[in-house]
Order: sequence, then C-alpha cells, then structure tokens
Amino acid sequence: PESKMGELPLDINIQEPRWDQSTFLGRAQHFFTVTDPRNLLLSGAQLEASQNIVQNYRAGVVTPGLTEDQLWRAKYVYDSAFHPDTGEKVVLIGRMSAQVPMNMTITGCMLTFYRKTPTVVFWQWVNQSFNAIVNYSNRSGDAPITVGQLGTAYVSATTGAVATALGLKSLTKHLPPLVGRFVPFAAVAAANCINIPLMRQRELQVGIPVTDEAGQRLGHSVTAAKQGIFQVVISRIGMAIPAMAIPPLIMDALEKKDFLKRRPWLGAPLQVGLVGFCLVFATPLCCALFPQRSSIHVSRLEPELRAQIHEQNPHIEVVYYNKGL
Repeated sequence: PESKMGELPLDINIQEPRWDQSTFLGRAQHFFTVTDPRNLLLSGAQLEASQNIVQNYRAGVVTPGLTEDQLWRAKYVYDSAFHPDTGEKVVLIGRMSAQVPMNMTITGCMLTFYRKTPTVVFWQWVNQSFNAIVNYSNRSGDAPITVGQLGTAYVSATTGAVATALGLKSLTKHLPPLVGRFVPFAAVAAANCINIPLMRQRELQVGIPVTDEAGQRLGHSVTAAKQGIFQVVISRIGMAIPAMAIPPLIMDALEKKDFLKRRPWLGAPLQVGLVGFCLVFATPLCCALFPQRSSIHVSRLEPELRAQIHEQNPHIEVVYYNKGL
C-alpha cells in the first residue's frame, strides 16, 4: 500500500505476534511481553487509546504520527486486556498480566501455610477459584463452555486439589519435614490434571479444528485435542515447578537460622518474594515450551478424518491446530 511521507504502511500483520513463533526465543519474547505485570497499572484511558489505535489500524486508518514500535506496543496492551474473540474487556485478575502477581501471592501462601488443615483447604480453594476465573476469562470463543461445565470443573478441581493436599499431608507426617513442603506442589499438579481437561471437555467430545499449512480447515480431531490438552497440562505443571520447588529448599535452610526464628512473621513475605522471582521467568518460558500452533502427523489422526484428508489432498502429511494456553 502507498503511504504518505513517514506514515506507517497498512500491511503490518498485528493479528500475529511480533516475533517469530517457530523459534523458542521468539515465543519467549512474545510471552514475556504478554505476561508483563506492568500492564496491570495502565488506566482505562490508556487501554482505550490502545484499543482505538489497533481497531483503526485494522480498519485501514493509521493514527497520525504513529511509529511501528508504538503500534506493536498498542497491540500488546490491547491483547493484554481484551478478549481476542469477543473483544470484551477481561476482568483484571483474569488477564495474562495478572498471572505473576496473583500466582505469586497464592503460591507463596500455599507454601507458607502448609502445616494446618484449615489453611491448606483455604489456600487450595483460593487457587482453584483463581484458576476458574482465568479459565473463564480466556476461554476460546470457538467452543463456548457452559456455566454448568465451568462449575463442574471448578468443584472437581478444588476437590481434587484439597483431597491430594490433605491425603499427602497425612502420609508425610512421619517423613522428614522437607518432604511436607512439597505437598502443595503435588496438589497443584493433580488439580491441573483434572481442571484443564474438564474445562476443555467440549474439545475432547467434538475435537478441535485441524488445518493445513495455509490455515485451511480440514476437519475436527479429538486426537489433536488430546495432544494439545496434554501439552498444556505439562506446561502448566512446568510453570509451577520452579516456584514450588526452589523456594521450599531455600526456606527450609533459612528457617533453621536464628534470623528467621526471631522473626517468624518474615516467612510469608519472603516466600511470596521468592515465588514471584521464580514466576516472572517461569511463566513466559513455560508458555513458550510448545508452539501455540502445534502439528500432528496425519497418520496419528482418527481413521475417518485421515481418510477424509487423503481424499481431499493425498499429499498432506502434517496438519496443524491451536493448542490453547
């Protein structure tokens, strides 16, 4: 497109991430930008300004004096606060940029108050309530999930997390105290294995769209859905590992020192800080583990779909799907 002196061309694809998503580094840069907690501090006016820049640009109108960096910045601010399918503003705590501060507080407390049953139940419940809000806020517009299904997933994941936490807590009573510190991690891992498949049960029933290289839909596959959901469960558990495995080791060593014995109230803030430090890096790096657009070999798809694809296009060997987050 011809553009006036110094005006931005209209062919920058802001539907896609700024960095090459086929490389780990490009995905990491993308997710560092998406999960940047500083985006939570933006005012409503700043969000709306970014929304205007993005929507105008998509409609073919360049905001005067806009630079390419400002356009990308607006895109990422817009994406951080608005739902990609519905365009609605996402509840503050359901945004990707809230992941680190929220998880840091909840995980820090789970790791600090792991000894008494009521606090274990309370923090596991808070964590699953937060998960439910995030899942609801970021649900895909393609496969709408009903409020009933959301409720079931929420109750099941909470029950699973609390049962795992309390069951393991009683099992580890006679083991060294350090082992007990890892119980919250096991509970979170178990809850993820319940929560994510339940939240995405519709995809496991009807499948997710698979496409060819060019993005043409070839049909729906349950096998691809299973693979995608499995990858998401792995990266969610991976996200929790650094934050739930490193701080307990440090805290276990520190709590034996006089400094903390004399100041027991420092335990929780210190734990939250350590968890936060781990999460700032673990969250984007684990999101970047697998490409958002995953691929699966045609030979691994369901027989009917395989036959259908071979009929339409015998040369296709690999198909693609969006794995979700």
